Amino acid sequence: MKKIAVLLFLFNALIAFAQKEVTGVVKDNTGNPLPGVNIVEKGTTNGVTTDIEGFYKIKVQEGASLVYSYVGYNTITRLANATTIDVSLSEEGGQNLDEVVVTGSRTAARSNTTTALPIDVLSSKDLTSTGQASFDKALQYKIPSFNTVQTPVNDATSLLDPYEIRNMGPSRTLILINGKRKNLSSLLYVQTSPGRGETGADISAIPTDAIERVEILRDGASAQYGSDAIAGVMNIILKKNRTDSAVTLRSGITSEGDGEMLGVSLNSGTTVGEKGFLNYTIDFSKVNLANRPGTVDAEGEAGDFGANIADVQSFLARHPDAGNINGSPETAAAKFLINGGSPISENTNLYYNAAYVYKKVNSFANYRTPYWRVLADEPYLNDFFGNGDAANPSYDGYVPTFEGDLTDYNGTLGFKNVKNGWNTDASVTVGGNKQLYTVNNSVNRSDILDDNNENVYKENSPISFKPGGTAFNHIVGNIDISKILSDKISIGFGSEFRSENFSVIEGNKASWDGLGADSFAGNRPENSGKWNRYNVGAYLDIAFDVTKDFLINGTIRHEEYSDFGGATVWKLSSRYKFLEDKITLRGSVSTGFRAPTLHQIYTQKSQYSFVAGQGIQVSGIISNVSPQARQLGIPQLDAEKSTNFTVGIGAKPFANFNFTVDYYNIKVEDRIVLGDRQDTQFGNVAWFSNSFDSRTSGLDVVASYNNIGIGEGKLGFNLSGNITIQNERISDVTNNSFGPILESLTFTSRPDTKWILGANYEIGKFGFSLNNTYFGKTTFNQDGLNANLKTEFIPKVVTDLGINFNATEKLTFAFNVNNLFNILPEWEFKSENAAGDAILADPAQTKTQYNLITFNGRYSQMTYDGFHFSQLGTMFNLSLNYKF
Repeated sequence: MKKIAVLLFLFNALIAFAQKEVTGVVKDNTGNPLPGVNIVEKGTTNGVTTDIEGFYKIKVQEGASLVYSYVGYNTITRLANATTIDVSLSEEGGQNLDEVVVTGSRTAARSNTTTALPIDVLSSKDLTSTGQASFDKALQYKIPSFNTVQTPVNDATSLLDPYEIRNMGPSRTLILINGKRKNLSSLLYVQTSPGRGETGADISAIPTDAIERVEILRDGASAQYGSDAIAGVMNIILKKNRTDSAVTLRSGITSEGDGEMLGVSLNSGTTVGEKGFLNYTIDFSKVNLANRPGTVDAEGEAGDFGANIADVQSFLARHPDAGNINGSPETAAAKFLINGGSPISENTNLYYNAAYVYKKVNSFANYRTPYWRVLADEPYLNDFFGNGDAANPSYDGYVPTFEGDLTDYNGTLGFKNVKNGWNTDASVTVGGNKQLYTVNNSVNRSDILDDNNENVYKENSPISFKPGGTAFNHIVGNIDISKILSDKISIGFGSEFRSENFSVIEGNKASWDGLGADSFAGNRPENSGKWNRYNVGAYLDIAFDVTKDFLINGTIRHEEYSDFGGATVWKLSSRYKFLEDKITLRGSVSTGFRAPTLHQIYTQKSQYSFVAGQGIQVSGIISNVSPQARQLGIPQLDAEKSTNFTVGIGAKPFANFNFTVDYYNIKVEDRIVLGDRQDTQFGNVAWFSNSFDSRTSGLDVVASYNNIGIGEGKLGFNLSGNITIQNERISDVTNNSFGPILESLTFTSRPDTKWILGANYEIGKFGFSLNNTYFGKTTFNQDGLNANLKTEFIPKVVTDLGINFNATEKLTFAFNVNNLFNILPEWEFKSENAAGDAILADPAQTKTQYNLITFNGRYSQMTYDGFHFSQLGTMFNLSLNYKF
C-alpha cells in the first residue's frame, strides 16, 4: 500500500511539474476588455472565464492549446507556448466590432450589431465634438429621439431642463451609471411647458469628460431594469483609463455678446496596487446670463393691468421689453467624479464610483412694472425699490430674482466575482438631489396685522426670502448572477432592493405667510414633510442562441412596492442574421410598468403662474393622499402599465456602411398626468391622476458610411432620424380634466420628426465636422388662445460646424460654431376651422391672440409654453485639450 501511495505521489508531482501557468487579457477589436470569455484547455474540462478587466489565469499541460469562446464572437485557438497570451476576439462573420454593449440584457454582453435590441452607442469623442456645454445638450444634437430645451419661464426649472426619449416624458427613461440606477432629481416640473407633471434624473450634472461612452437602449426595459424604463434606458459608462491625463479649457459666447462661458476640466487616472485603477474628473464652469425678451405691446399691457395707456407707453419707452429677462440663466457648477476598481483575490474584483455636483443658478421672475404694482396703492414700494422720497419717487417697478442651489450626488460600491463560470455582481448604490431656493428683490404684499394692529408685511416686509426647497435620495442594493452555460445558452437572474425618500423643505414664514413672496411663494408647513417607500424586485433572464444566427432572449420580473402593491412584467426579444451576417432582423415585445414617483404622490403647494389675459395668478396642486383629495373624491395613484412592440432591420453590406430601421409602438395604460387647474372649494387647483391610455409609435433610422478615401484624408457620413407616426390619447379621460392645452403639451410639443445629417473629414492634423439637425414642427394650444386656433412652430435646420487641430500629439484645439446661420424658432397661427380663418383675417383679433400667448410680446420668440430648439442663436466655442 505504501508503494502505491508513493507511486501516486510521484505521478501527481510529475503532472504538476509538467503544468504551466498562462495569464493574459481578452479584448474586442476596439480594445475594450471582454468579461466572461470562456477559456478551455483543448480536449479537457479544465477551464476558466475572464474577469471584469478581461483578465484570466489558467494552469495547463505543456504543449496544450487554449480555446477562447464568447457568445456572438468567433472562437479561436492558441497554442499555450508562452506564459502570457493576450487575445483579441472579433465579431462572428469576421466583421469589425463596433462596440461591446452591456445594456439590454442581464446575461452576456454582446456587440451592438448582434444584440436583439436597438442600441445607440456614443463615444466621449462624439459628445465633445458637438461643442455643447453640457451632457444633455450634447445628446440633443446626437440622438434624434432625444429632446430637451430650456423653458422660457425658469423658476426651479432653471436648475435642470426636462428631457425625453420618444416623446414619453423624463419620467419614463431610466438613467444608469455603469449599469446602476441613478437617483431622480427632487424637482417636479409644474410649469405649463413640456415635461409638466414629470420628474427625471439630472443628467446635466454628469461631467462630459468623465464619460467613456453612452449606451441608449431605445426599447421598453422594465423587465430587465424595473420601473421608469418604459421608453428606454440610458447607461452612462465612465472612463477607466489609469495612465492618461488631460486638462481641457473651454470658452464660449453667443453672437449677441452674452451667455459667456468659461470652464476647466481635468480627467486623470492612476494605478492602484498592481492591477487596480482610479480615474477621476474635476470640472468647473460658469455661464453668464443670455437674455432674449421680446418687445412688449402697450395696448395689451394697458388692457391686462387696467393701466393708463400713457403710463404704459412711458415705461415701455424706457424699457421696450418691460424689463423682462428670459433666455438662459446664469449658472456656476462644480463637478467631481471618481471611477475605480481593484482585484482583491484571484476571482474577485472590487469596483466603485462616486460623484458630487454643486450648481448655483440665478434667474428672474417676470418684471413687476410700475403699472402692475402701482405706487399709489402700495407707497412703501418706493422705500424698497425706489429712492424713498415720497415727493419725488424714483420707483420704476422691480424684478424678483429666483436663485437656486442644487447638490446632486451618487455612489456605488460593489464586488464582481467569477467562479466556475458563474459571474456574481453585488453592489450598493446611494444617490440624492437637493434644491434650496432664494428669492431676492421681492416683497410680501399681504395685509396681515400683528397684536399691536401694525402690518406684519407690506412696509415691514423683508425683501429676501428663503422659500424652502425639495430633496430626494435613494439606497439601492443589487445582486446579479449570470453564466454562459454553453455556446448556446446564457442565463442571468438577480434581485434589487430600493428605498426612496422625498422631502418638501419648509420655507421661512415670510415666504409663505399670506400671499407669500411676490413671484415664488414658499412651502407652507402643512405641505412640507418627508415621505418614504421601498420596493423589492427579482428577475430571470435567459438568452438562447438557437444557431449562430438565431437568438431568442426572454426576461420576467416581479416587483413589490410598499405603497401600492406589486407588478409582474416580461419581455421576449429575438434576432436573426442571414446573407453572411449582412442582414439582421430583430424585434421584441414586452410589458412594463412605472410606479408614480413620491413627488407626484405627495406634492402639495401654491404656485405663481401666468394666466392669459390675467397676468400672474396664484393656483395650487393638491396631493392625492390629502384630506382635500378625499373630499373631492380623487383616487390615489397606481402604477402605469405599458406594452411595447419593436421590430427592425439592420444591414451591413460592406465593412464601412451600415444602417438600421426600427419601428416602435408603445401603449401606456393608466397614464399619470397633472391635470388642468379647476375651481373647487379649495380654490383653483390641479392634481395628479391615472387619467387615460396613450399610444406612441414611430420609426428610428440610423445609417453611416465611413472611411471614404478623399485625397489624403478620410470622409465619413452619418444620418439618423426619428419619425413620430402616432402620439395621442386613445381613451377617455377619467379622474381629472385634461383639455387641449395639456393635450398638446403632452403629445405635440416635441418635434414630430427630427433628423441629423453629419459629415466628418480627417486629414493630417485637422478634423472637420458639419452637422445639420432638422427640427420638425411642434404644435401648441396655449392657455387663453381661442379654441379655433393653434400655434405651430415652423420646421428649421440648425447647422453646427466643428474644426479640430492636433497641434502636437499632446495639444489639440477645437473650434465650434453652433447654429452657424443664426436660426431662431419661428411660429405662426394655424386655423382649425372657418371661425379661426375669420380671426386671422382680422389684424386686431390676431394681435389680441398674439398678446394672450406671449404675455403681450414678452415671449414673442418662443411663446410662453415652449419651443423646439435653443432660442439663443449662434454660439462660438473654443476649447484647448492638453494630454500629459
